[in-house]
Amino acid sequence: MARLTMRILSLICMASCLAVPAVGQDADEHSSKVLSEPTIQRWKIGILVTAENGPAKGIFASTPVPVDWPEQSVKLIGSKKSSTVRRVNYRNLAGGVRQMVIEIPRLPAGQSASAWVTYEVTKKALFSPDNTDRFVVPPQNRRKWRKFLGPSPYIESDNPSIRSITREIVADKSRAWEQVEAIYEWVRANVEYRDGPLKGALAAFHDRDGDCEELTSLFIAMCRANRIPARTVWVPGHCYPEFFLKDEDGEGHWFSCQAAGSPAFGSITEMRPILQKGDNFRVPGDPRRQTVRYAQTLGSLPGGGNVHPVIKIVHERVKFP
Repeated sequence: MARLTMRILSLICMASCLAVPAVGQDADEHSSKVLSEPTIQRWKIGILVTAENGPAKGIFASTPVPVDWPEQSVKLIGSKKSSTVRRVNYRNLAGGVRQMVIEIPRLPAGQSASAWVTYEVTKKALFSPDNTDRFVVPPQNRRKWRKFLGPSPYIESDNPSIRSITREIVADKSRAWEQVEAIYEWVRANVEYRDGPLKGALAAFHDRDGDCEELTSLFIAMCRANRIPARTVWVPGHCYPEFFLKDEDGEGHWFSCQAAGSPAFGSITEMRPILQKGDNFRVPGDPRRQTVRYAQTLGSLPGGGNVHPVIKIVHERVKFP
């Protein structure tokens, strides 16, 4: 999913550059029932910048890296950079997103610069609860949930057509879990998986097709149209949705599902590392712009050149030594 590459003009201050991983989830929110046996993998994440269009200078590039979530813990075990990379930094952004940022002073035509980090990722599968009747739609007045209730880029939850079909789907469902499950089954039954360019929830609703981003976006849009918080989870090469409900004790829980691929509702066995959760972020350096996710960025440092090289992000699972 090499989409939404952001080219921004200046690098913001490297504030909040911490040596430890950021934690993405609030302390009073929980994931669903967790498998006791974790899966441990090692992943190499790298940035490769090539000056294909002529010499360049004053370059920076960035990409998200995994952080801790309730179902995932992350340990940095190694890093490497080419001599053409002056500095590797990390910055924490809104929504629990952490980025690796590299600075390249000069890059002659035809040459490349690269930086790589290797993480040990311990991840647990999530399973749906035994008793789903105890979950309810959370109150709408909590500020931290509002961003998961309104529209996001490519998630048009306020569209009249999406709101109308959602009302029809849940009309005879009294319980929150049943309503979300009915939405999930409708999306799976009525939207055919078809790879293609990003077009969003509304286009997928009208065209009745789309890939994992479209199916995920439409499911999220319909949940939000039904006053149920929902968000996107991004892993290398894929994404899936989560929805949020509260139990009888007032505790909030995020539940995952697979909108595309093998069906899984309220549970997930996806073992690729989580890079970020959410789908409505401010573009670093340009807070007026919004983006559905922090993909790779490529830009110029102050005083840098105008020639933009080519950026490639690599996510590669590696074997244990």
